[in-house]
Amino acid sequence: MIGIYIRVSSTKQDTASQEADLKAYANGKESSWYQDKATGKNMDRPGFQRLLADVRTRKIKTIVVWRLDRLGRTASGLTALFDELQSLGVNLVSLRDGIDLGTSSGRLMANIIASIAAYETEVRGERIAAGLAAKRERVAKGEDTWNAGRPKGTPNKATPEVCQAVREQVAKGIDKATVAKMFSLSRPTVYAILRAA
Repeated sequence: MIGIYIRVSSTKQDTASQEADLKAYANGKESSWYQDKATGKNMDRPGFQRLLADVRTRKIKTIVVWRLDRLGRTASGLTALFDELQSLGVNLVSLRDGIDLGTSSGRLMANIIASIAAYETEVRGERIAAGLAAKRERVAKGEDTWNAGRPKGTPNKATPEVCQAVREQVAKGIDKATVAKMFSLSRPTVYAILRAA
């Protein structure tokens, strides 16, 4: 039996992009599906642990993933997994990466891709940390007075001009809910603008 594993990093993401290819691969084959909505930095995920349990009891002979990074994003975790799968005689197929652990070239590629996935995760973490540090520095210098605590991808409507206009309207005695509607802002944004004044 094949074990098909799907993972996305957060509950806001869906698995549709992975499912089409995996369903095509599984067509007509006896399979079990395992799924997680969790980070790939940690190998201790419920769906993944169920898959491993079935691998260790010999229910699963081949693991199939859409891409190798769906299994995990740490080189050490993936390398340990590859070693365990080989010792159990279980194959791993990564559709998008063209990897098959049943071949020596597949094992080489799997380890290279695992290292790249770990590198990408580290670099992403460094970029986020640098961005947050730069933001804190701008706020400390007074160059960035409004905390852009808005959903990712939402444009910042609170330009300096809008912030000034919001403060003027509130100073005139207009209630904050009305001011928020006037400028198409949320009330928390209006309060943030007023706090930053």
